[in-house]
Amino acid sequence: MINKIALESGNSEYFFCSLQSKRRIDLKGGNDEINSAEEQVQGAWETGFVTTVISRLSAVPSPPMSMSIARYEAFLLDNVSTISSLESSLRSITWFLPGRFKDAELASETLTSLLNVMSMYHDTLLAKIVQKDRNYQPLIPPSLHTRFTKAWSDKSDKYKWAARALQLIKFLELVVEMGLRRKVSSKARWRGVILLEVVKACLRFTLLLITRKPLLSPPIPERDFDPASLPTSTHPSSETPSDSTAIPDHLRNNHTPLPPHALLSPRSETTAEDYLLPKAMSTSSVRPSLSLVKSLSSPTDWIAESIYIMRPLVYATLLVSDRRSSRPLIVALAMELLSRNLRRTPPLSAVLERTEYARRDRDMLWYLLRGSIWQSYTRPKLQNFAVGASHTPLFNLFGAFIQDWIPLIDEYYYYTAP
Repeated sequence: MINKIALESGNSEYFFCSLQSKRRIDLKGGNDEINSAEEQVQGAWETGFVTTVISRLSAVPSPPMSMSIARYEAFLLDNVSTISSLESSLRSITWFLPGRFKDAELASETLTSLLNVMSMYHDTLLAKIVQKDRNYQPLIPPSLHTRFTKAWSDKSDKYKWAARALQLIKFLELVVEMGLRRKVSSKARWRGVILLEVVKACLRFTLLLITRKPLLSPPIPERDFDPASLPTSTHPSSETPSDSTAIPDHLRNNHTPLPPHALLSPRSETTAEDYLLPKAMSTSSVRPSLSLVKSLSSPTDWIAESIYIMRPLVYATLLVSDRRSSRPLIVALAMELLSRNLRRTPPLSAVLERTEYARRDRDMLWYLLRGSIWQSYTRPKLQNFAVGASHTPLFNLFGAFIQDWIPLIDEYYYYTAP
């Protein structure tokens, strides 16, 4: 009876009343029964009280995660110019951190990775806001790269998430390698590097099968507009009520001054052709965004692109077994040249594809910082320059900067990885 009352009521008054009635009924029964009854009442009271508190706490609604995200997005929109300037300043500082203190390279790359990840999130958010605002007209039209990658991201969710995952791995891969070098053995570290290269190769082949076009780098849209140029209507906190004392439009002086006369204006040396030629539209400007790059048609095109994708994985795999010889460098360079010779020659109108192939050709200069070329040629040259510049004002800063970065190129794979 006591337990039933305690569990049903959850109120202490009922417990003590029932305890007094129990004492009156069993007054001649002895203290043992009274003590056992008190223990039962106390246990029932504690059970009912805890149950009541838990039920009331569970009924209190917790703030949703979306509310915190919305607050951060509003803060970003209100301070977008300041945040962009801060990101640029911090990214510049990271170049001079290595060599300044213990584990400075880890702190520098961690900060760089966080900045890159946050910038990617900010770019995605700002792109959504610009897309929702129909009245926003950018001063400079979006680049061909942005048009192509954004069109594929909007068309295919698989492309969007595969491209973001690939870019996220590229942002974090050097930090992961630094952590593995400090925590695990050299063999386990290279296993981690090969695992990252396998995942990157799978993601690149996924993008290739989705688009059936040559891969672009980076595969996600880049920010090609000034955040300060965003209209004030996109900022939720910038909306202010209109002034009630403002002059109506029909009562304002809407006089528009006449343009100056041609005889009074200064004479310009620019011809009509020079003025109109930059404003002329090219074939890429009127072409659909998904068709800015031509699809791979022949088997040779597919082989060339596949060799280019497999090149980093093959190079890392050969480095694990043979790090001191020139074989990994020769094989990777041969695959690079073979892919270059097998790929098609795009026409002059294919501006985006020609730009991508030109970037790949420039990236071949990184072979000067890899393998035996780095050890036997580039590294001695840079060391001699750094020693010679150490006694010259101003140039000694560049010499110290080079001396701080040479050990990092020796120790870490992803500083100069293909």
